Amino acid sequence: MADAVLLKDEQDGVVTLTLNRPQVMNSFNFDLLRALKTEIDGIRFQPEIRVVIITGAGEKAFCAGADLKERATLTPLQVKEFIFTIRDLFSSIENLNKPVIAAVNGVALGGGTELALACDIRLAADTASMGLTETRLAIIPGAGGTQRLPRLVGRGKAKELIFTGRRVPAEEALAIGLVNQVTAPDQLLEACRAMAAEMCQTGPIAIEQAKYAINHGLETDLHTGLAIESNAYWVTIPTKDRLEGLAAFREKRKPVYRGE
Repeated sequence: MADAVLLKDEQDGVVTLTLNRPQVMNSFNFDLLRALKTEIDGIRFQPEIRVVIITGAGEKAFCAGADLKERATLTPLQVKEFIFTIRDLFSSIENLNKPVIAAVNGVALGGGTELALACDIRLAADTASMGLTETRLAIIPGAGGTQRLPRLVGRGKAKELIFTGRRVPAEEALAIGLVNQVTAPDQLLEACRAMAAEMCQTGPIAIEQAKYAINHGLETDLHTGLAIESNAYWVTIPTKDRLEGLAAFREKRKPVYRGE
């Protein structure tokens, strides 16, 4: 597995996917994009997996975006295929029926920041930096950055960062809401796993429906969003898990949820 572009580790219902091209700062080539898409698509139908963590190999980089050496060899048509592939992958991550945590362990530029944006929650090492730097290459973010960043940090701040192509250090990323937490580098995965463990104590169907309601409700007006929330709530009512939660509360014990 040493030569695999993507590493996978599963423990206690949590899968960690590690981008494994440290020699090129874990940048995306076609092989890595396709390997990650295959894993994400498979995880959707694995109920034993409750949370996904995505990180990068080594200490320097989470993901430096597209592999520009590969990009230089591509035809214009192949570049279009690359953009379609990476955009489709990030949409799959965003719409996965389980929480996805980005463990930003180092530099995250261009597509690396866009990957983090597609995740539900972002934790960063205090040595990390992030940025949508595409305009410095005379292109624009093409894997969702122009849409997800303003929804997360606001229109004005997003325009500032995209128009300047500036890198943001971890503490500033925390201050503007780009990441949820900042930790020491050697504590990053531990912090992600601790958060994932808390998520694993909740009802799987409830988490799936809450994520659906948040993601889709935010794209509508409040009235429609409340209707989406209501419909998502109805899905949880007939579940065995809901009854288990009530029984566990009554019996003063931890609930055992099975996603049923």
